[in-house]
Amino acid sequence: MARGLISQEDVQKVREATDLVELVAERTQVKRKGRDFWACCPLHQEKTPSFKIDPSTQLWHCFGCDEGGSAFDLVMKLDDLSFPEAVRKLAERAHIEITESEWDGRTRTKRQRLKDVCRESAEFFHLQLMRGKGKGSAGAREYLSGRGLGGDVPKKWMLGFAPGGGSLVAHLRGKGFSEDEMVEANVAVGSRSGGVRDRFFNRVMFPICDAQGDVIAFGGRIMEGDGPKYLNSQETPVFHKSDVLYGLHLAKATMTSTGTAIVTEGYTDVIAMHKAGLSNAVAALGTALTRSHVRMLARHAGKRIVYIFDGDSAGQRATERALQFIDESITPESGARRMDVCALCLPDGMDPAEYLASHGPEEMRALVDSAEPLIMFGIKRRLERHDMSSIEGRAAALMDALDVLAPIKDSIMAKEYAKEIAFMLKLDEDDVVGRLAKLKPPKRYDDDLRDKGSARTEPSQRQQGQGSLLQGGRTMPAPMSVAEANRLKSEREFLGLVAQHPVDALGFADALASSRWHDEAHLRIAQVLSETLMNKLDASPTELIEAATGAVEGAPAVLTAASVPEGCDAAAAIRFFAEELAIGDMEEDLAGFRREVRHEGDSGETEAFQRMVQMQEQLSAAKKAHKPLG
Repeated sequence: MARGLISQEDVQKVREATDLVELVAERTQVKRKGRDFWACCPLHQEKTPSFKIDPSTQLWHCFGCDEGGSAFDLVMKLDDLSFPEAVRKLAERAHIEITESEWDGRTRTKRQRLKDVCRESAEFFHLQLMRGKGKGSAGAREYLSGRGLGGDVPKKWMLGFAPGGGSLVAHLRGKGFSEDEMVEANVAVGSRSGGVRDRFFNRVMFPICDAQGDVIAFGGRIMEGDGPKYLNSQETPVFHKSDVLYGLHLAKATMTSTGTAIVTEGYTDVIAMHKAGLSNAVAALGTALTRSHVRMLARHAGKRIVYIFDGDSAGQRATERALQFIDESITPESGARRMDVCALCLPDGMDPAEYLASHGPEEMRALVDSAEPLIMFGIKRRLERHDMSSIEGRAAALMDALDVLAPIKDSIMAKEYAKEIAFMLKLDEDDVVGRLAKLKPPKRYDDDLRDKGSARTEPSQRQQGQGSLLQGGRTMPAPMSVAEANRLKSEREFLGLVAQHPVDALGFADALASSRWHDEAHLRIAQVLSETLMNKLDASPTELIEAATGAVEGAPAVLTAASVPEGCDAAAAIRFFAEELAIGDMEEDLAGFRREVRHEGDSGETEAFQRMVQMQEQLSAAKKAHKPLG
């Protein structure tokens, strides 16, 4: 079957043939409560069901991880698929044959073209490794075999060899790729003599794949001669190292079944772990874990991440980088979002591949199972730096260890760890806890700057205008008032009810256009809902949510959280929140007129004053007519 554009008619066929309750029941137990169904969320580990399925709208929402959407959204999140891939998977499940219009090289998207360059390059490198007759290919095979990476490993991981000498450029040119595409995919670089040349030469090649298994970049280990030991792809439109984990496409199934993700530091470490049966291992690509990494891991592994550090000096430096990850997400106060991040350092300066070779899989598995919390791991490493036999050494050790707790200093967990530090240093508990309270949270780079985020976390111009503060190099919205929090909640409820009950919402279309949205993302969602309803009066909830997702990535979470209260119908609930928003807008206008009147020292005869009185009367009437919900 050609891989291309799927018609809306076929998407609709798959949508209608997929029962969301049955789909979820294939992954976890589902129970009916009232008109809805509930289950433990298949996206994260939990003991109490917080995953709601509305059979009438065919929408789901998890109140634990705050995700939501249609059947397509669920499959996309569960299996790390794109929308077309999710449609194909559900079509196969429902035994529906879909027709895709074929793309040629000129109409394929730029991102897909770059992925094609990487895929074709990986196949070329792999062929050179497996069948190459030259000295370089033989040396690469010998290198891999000597490190226990022979047998079926090269095929499973699509390992390769880059001979250089312009061979890859010539191959890609013969496949119809332009020099600009080769350079942008970072498999070629400009040449002083003009044209382009191979970026990688005389290196063993490790293709880097995204979560779906598509090759998007490369790591190359030098065989001999000058140059860096490892040469990695630079960032490209399809490759951002802070968003990619090496081996995730092969590790995610085991992560889901074990509930644990193992993070190592190198390509060969990951391969060695998988070969030894610990196939839930991945590697961060030359960077400490980012929040984007953790979200990906949590999607598959639930809540436990074990970070393995090499015992050499580089591993010690990596330990310090990992401590930068400590934040409120690992504290009990974060609730369902809490991550259990653990760490271990291998003995005798060994890396995972070396440890497995000398101690075997079972001992490695025992180390992973007994890994200690990252906070305690970091505290112990900090204390080891100092001479505990002197007062000066213990004083320096105290401040160094407390620095680990600075990002979470206000949490109960931090205070308990501070008491542990006091015990280890033979110091007074109250004094140590007091010193913790005086610490300033560290300013650090927020690795989520490039994240698109959801509608909940995206500060609007209005929120920014209320005052902001600089935190970690990022402008953050000022603390939100109770009134503003209630306003945003009403906006979310209204938008969610409109999306879930489009027929009942048709009478309130004006509110979508006239409300003064306090969140920029809510405004974009409202615009899409309004436009979609105008163009298709019989649009289904899933169609509305899919349309909104095209404008705001976090739209499904916003639009699936609302629910009609018991004893109330959808139209009444929509009317209630439409009136709430209208009253809020009137209160804002009235407050503005009051400020103007005070500024002008109004005597009561100006147009502004008369307008203020009129608005007060309208507001009073609106509040009087506004009936409680339910």
